[in-house]
Amino acid sequence: MLPKAVSRNSCLRKRLQNSYKTTYECDACSKIFLFKSSLKQHYLVHSKEKPYVCEVCNKSFSLKNNLNLHYLVHTKEKPHVCEVCNKSFSLKSSLNQHYLVHSKEKPYACKVCNKSFSLKGDLKRHYLVHTKEKPHVCEVCNKSFSLKNVLKQHYLVHTKEKPYVCDVCSKSFSLKGGLNQHYLVHTKEKPHVCEVCSKSFSLKGGLNQHYLVHTKEKPHVCEICSKSFSQKIDLNRHYLVHTKEKPHVCEVCNKSFSLKAGLNQHYLVHTKEKPHVCEVCNKSFNLRKILNRHYLVHTKEKPYVCEVCNKSFSQQRDLKRHYLVHTKEKPYACDVCNNAFSQKSKLNRHYLVHTKEKPYVCVVCSKYFSQKSNLNRHYLVHTKEKPFVCEVCNKSFSQKTNLNNHYLVHKKENPHML
Repeated sequence: MLPKAVSRNSCLRKRLQNSYKTTYECDACSKIFLFKSSLKQHYLVHSKEKPYVCEVCNKSFSLKNNLNLHYLVHTKEKPHVCEVCNKSFSLKSSLNQHYLVHSKEKPYACKVCNKSFSLKGDLKRHYLVHTKEKPHVCEVCNKSFSLKNVLKQHYLVHTKEKPYVCDVCSKSFSLKGGLNQHYLVHTKEKPHVCEVCSKSFSLKGGLNQHYLVHTKEKPHVCEICSKSFSQKIDLNRHYLVHTKEKPHVCEVCNKSFSLKAGLNQHYLVHTKEKPHVCEVCNKSFNLRKILNRHYLVHTKEKPYVCEVCNKSFSQQRDLKRHYLVHTKEKPYACDVCNNAFSQKSKLNRHYLVHTKEKPYVCVVCSKYFSQKSNLNRHYLVHTKEKPFVCEVCNKSFSQKTNLNNHYLVHKKENPHML
């Protein structure tokens, strides 16, 4: 028994031949034409000839009709308008395909995974997901792509072209999609809402990545150390830990960073900008994340709890440092005297012992200190402040160590005192 498509084509061929005295059949693919001129044009599809050339950009076409349609790219004409949303198209066929967006019809279904699409072209592109084919290869770097338009976009990486310019702030982008996403920065729109926690996102991709927070999935695994990540971009950043690459260099001080975002944040050190201001105390910060951590000072929240001793911390990094108290680890060793420390900041302070540097100066008496904390304590000498108060006798001290020593007096008087 013949397949339906073959039998349908045979019936159509017989109907045409019965209806018209003369028909013209292509001897390459058996397609039937009513006019000899149409058959001649059709042969160009098989011969790969493209005699019709665009006078504007020299692109060539096998059919004159295709050349005429192509000219709409240059004239920017879009005469076919959607009656539902007023979006306009240069081709009527594109408008017809667009109507499927409104009708929600998805007549083209994948035979492998049953995913359905409104356009046949989308289904064809989808099949490449299953076949893993990447037939379009970059001539510059040999990177391959499944779609030709993605290859075209990739070439902009090499040409450094950024033809799409924001008409609000003049920022330019290599891809139109990048420009469209950028516009959301100005409009502040966040149309994609999480169904679990109602958090909203400007991009659907951002919402999809956010859902991994709720599902706890971490599908992206490092091939070197097996650490897993919820987002591929985080995995790519993680690989820089292994490669030690720091390709982003500060033009002011030549300090290098593995991430561009790290470099951008670093520039604030030189510009002295602190654009993020606390609404409670007006203290300003150069980074938003530091401001967010600062707010915990006001809310008194300490969401990070040690599983060993139940001590709680306002910041996760403080909890991580605290765990070293229990593990007794001291991973940071001085390369001068081999003295080891649990924190990198303590090692940095220790180096001042060897360098004899005292970068912190008292503005009152010009005394120098190697550590900022020592300078802050020293200022209490001038201000006469004594912020540390004994809970037993209310005697006050300028330094906490003096208060702790003072408690020993009470402990001798009352050995059972905690």
